[in-house]
Amino acid sequence: MARNGTDFGIQLSGTGGRWFTGPADLPDALFFPGYSREDANPDIGDSAITETAGLGGFAIAAAPAIVQFVGGSAADALRYTLQMYEITAAENNVYQIPYLDFRGTPTGIDAVKVVEKNILPFIDTGVAHREPGVGQIGAGVLNAPMQPFQAAYEGLAEMFVK
Repeated sequence: MARNGTDFGIQLSGTGGRWFTGPADLPDALFFPGYSREDANPDIGDSAITETAGLGGFAIAAAPAIVQFVGGSAADALRYTLQMYEITAAENNVYQIPYLDFRGTPTGIDAVKVVEKNILPFIDTGVAHREPGVGQIGAGVLNAPMQPFQAAYEGLAEMFVK
């Protein structure tokens, strides 16, 4: 998963490096003093790849203070992580969550599960200013958009129909 401030894209194993894209969204964020949502750029950067390895938003139950930035609670952080187990293929035992009796973090997003269960990957992110050169103006969370996962789902189906 990666975002460029305009588009959000995913690649899947076995699809020949094809990108499946959709529009990038604005994160729910806590902004640095002097900045607001109006100053924010749609989500940007390659840090969303950490979620695919079981870090970032997928391990947020181990760092509930991040959800608190945007008015969430420890219970919300736990709920987000538990949902991510529903859309992943495995657990990363290198990264364990003490609150879940040291269960490995959810790892390896399954695009089919995302679409069929209608559960979107949860991402924590820095927020960049919409004007180039200003830099980071906050931090927050968001869900990946459905459009790239729906396109990937359809792309996989096309591969099997041929």
